[in-house]
Amino acid sequence: MKNIAAEQLAAISRLFSSSVIHEMARKGKSPIFARLARESGLPSSMGMADPVFRLFELAFSMLKHEGFRHEYVYKTALTHKVLLGKHSLQTAAMLTEFRVGECKADLAILNGTATVYEIKSERDSLTRLDRQVRAYANVFARVYVIAADSHVDAVMDTVPDEVGILCLNRRHHISTLREAVDQPERTSPAAIFDSIRTDEARMILEAYGVSLPSVPNTELSRMLRSHFVQLEPCAAHDAMVRVLKRTRNLMPLSNLVAQLPPSLHTAALSLPLRKIDHSRLVSAVNTSLQDAMGWA
Repeated sequence: MKNIAAEQLAAISRLFSSSVIHEMARKGKSPIFARLARESGLPSSMGMADPVFRLFELAFSMLKHEGFRHEYVYKTALTHKVLLGKHSLQTAAMLTEFRVGECKADLAILNGTATVYEIKSERDSLTRLDRQVRAYANVFARVYVIAADSHVDAVMDTVPDEVGILCLNRRHHISTLREAVDQPERTSPAAIFDSIRTDEARMILEAYGVSLPSVPNTELSRMLRSHFVQLEPCAAHDAMVRVLKRTRNLMPLSNLVAQLPPSLHTAALSLPLRKIDHSRLVSAVNTSLQDAMGWA
């Protein structure tokens, strides 16, 4: 593993990119996958009759090695251990790359509360960490940093005491070094409004009986915001959890997830895949490597 070339590692990592999964789902094949598979060198250690999903599983097993792990590996650990482990697609929702101010939250899970996870892998810098966790605290009641062993001490020194700290160890297990404090009262209705969709903000206000006048679309956002910022922080946060669990519901993806290898669960749950795309994606990952290498 230590002798793998940088170009091979880059290709292996990019196999799990949204462009590959989207292409498979939309077209039932992916020239990008074929090119990356060739650059990765992985087909040479497999049988050409093997299905594509076995190459994904092999690629992921390599990325799990310490030193090679990147963001997707951490997201997958959280998906399996938290979303699908502690919770389920029926009881919780997951957000990825969720915009909060000038930051993008790596992953958040909404269950009884809203919990955000900032990932700091071995390949990441901690330069923006303080700014990130402070931004997330305006929207999510619980904030965690999940880090590589090599970052743990520096993370401890950087983030406030109410921020939880998790570590992804060499065995791909998540250990809790410090629990996050659940503080919905310190969230900001203004920050929540700026992070969610207009229809979601309207649903939250209507749930609290706010009378919304009819206004032109050009004035709608400003009108909704003027009402939203008057909500109590806990009320805005708790309603956000309830509403987004409905609007970002992942249950329609449960059958698709059941037909994909574990290495692709996070990818499938993170992308806006149409129902008609599901069968094409399943067909693509079950294609033989010999046929798949002909996609490009």
